[in-house]
Parts: sequence; structure tokens; C-alpha cells
Amino acid sequence: MNIGSLNIDHVYGVDHAVRPGETISAQSMQLFCGGKGFNQSIALARAGVKVWHAGKIGADGGMLVDYLRECGVDVTHTLVDDRYPTGHAIIQVDGAGQNCIVVYPGANGEMTQEEIDRILADFAPGDLLLMQNEVSILPYALRRAHEKGMQIVLNPSPMGDLAQSPLLEYVDIFILNEIEGYELTGERDEQRICENLLSRFPDCRVMLTLGEQGCVYADGEKLVRQSSFHVRAVDTTAAGDTFVGYFLAGLQRNAEIAAVLRTACKASAIAVSRSGAAPSIPAWSEVERAEL
Repeated sequence: MNIGSLNIDHVYGVDHAVRPGETISAQSMQLFCGGKGFNQSIALARAGVKVWHAGKIGADGGMLVDYLRECGVDVTHTLVDDRYPTGHAIIQVDGAGQNCIVVYPGANGEMTQEEIDRILADFAPGDLLLMQNEVSILPYALRRAHEKGMQIVLNPSPMGDLAQSPLLEYVDIFILNEIEGYELTGERDEQRICENLLSRFPDCRVMLTLGEQGCVYADGEKLVRQSSFHVRAVDTTAAGDTFVGYFLAGLQRNAEIAAVLRTACKASAIAVSRSGAAPSIPAWSEVERAEL
């Protein structure tokens, strides 16, 4: 189950990301369904995993629910609250496929403790809960899920004040990039980031993504590296979210970790070769037959 954000993405094609005080013209503008939580639920579903998406939209967010449903995501716990606008993002994508993103939370920031309790009531000890940091009352959800004995996966993005949260001890699997790893540990070397987290949270597992350098997985027994697959980047917006979905899908299938990392990196490479966020996420069958 994923408690995550639901956004409408406004994606602008630009020569370069706008600088302070600068006004530029965009070559294109497109609307996409998005949000880290939304993208990760889509990735899980396309990787063949049963997933429930819990979140909140405004009256203007029907396209998001429709898209989730079409992709096979269970939307029983996707709430509509017409007091708030749906969250949205403004995304600049330059000629090299790199992006800059501004997110307005909207309804994502208005979830309540009562709603979290109703959502979690349908899940049991051992069930997997995935969360990011784009919805409100994350600490409450982490605490309640831990009390229920759920497996907690945290993608701490954006980091915000999570770095100092004592609730991090409830996390079973950290999925983070090198910037978030530095914010959590003060370390820049990928191996030291993993070692720091494992020393603080000995029972956790760490999945560190490194962009073009691939990724590193670490637990109390092993450290495994995987190189990235080199493709022409068109839009990197959903690369990390695609990785999250395919990584967790591989764990759910009890695959060997080396195979899990290879498949997740391959899926991410396919995603960055396409425009958009959720529309760029490949299906499992496509990833299996892709030769990169």
C-alpha cells in the first residue's frame, strides 16, 4: 500500500532552467498526471504488483483517479475533498532531459489522522507500506503503521525536517538518492552513507540510487552495486519513481538482489528515454524483453 502524493504536472520544455531574475520562453507545455506517490503506484502496478493508492485530491483531480484505475491500481483509499485544489507541479525540462521542479501540495497537505486510521484499518501486520514526504502527517502515519507491525518503506523526498526525526527507526527499507543520503548522514561517499544508516538502524535495508552511476544496495550482510544503462535522456522526471516501483516489485517476487537491481535500473533507463512522468513508466513485459 502506498500513501502518496497526487499531482497534476505542468511540464515546460525549455533551453535551460530559468535563473534568478530571468524570464524565458518555453518551447512546449504539456499536462501529465504525476506526484511521486502517484508515479510509484503506477510503477508498482506496471511491474505486476497489486497496489492500493491512498491519498487526497480536489474536485479537479478526477483524471488522476481515472489513470490509476486504468493502470490497475486500487483507488479505494483515494479521497476527494473539494475544499482544496489538487496538488500540482511546475516542471522545467531542458534539452538534455534534466529537470527542475516546483511542487504545490494542495490536497496532499490536508490529510488527517482520522483518514490515516481509516486507511490503515484495512491492512495487517507484515503488509508493506510505501511513503514519500509529499503528504501531510507523515510522522503520524509512520507511527501508526509501525504499531500495526507493517513493513515500512520510506523514500524521503523531499527531505524537509525528516533528517532529524526519531521516527526513522521505524523504517525497514530506505530508498534514497545521494543528495538525500548526504542530508541524512552528512556523508558523500555512497558506501559511507550506507554504513552510517546501517550503524544507526541495524535492522534496516538501504537502497541508494546514484543517477548515471547506477545504484548501491546494502543490508547487514552484503553490499551490491549495479551500473546504469546508458540511453539518450529525454526526460528524467520519473526515473527515480520507476526505480522504486520495480525495486519493490522485485523484492515482492523474492528475486535475488542483483537481478532486482538490474531490472529496476533497466526500467529507469527506459523511462528517461521518454517524455512525461507516469506515461514514461514501462510495463514489466517491456522491461523483460528490452535489450540495453
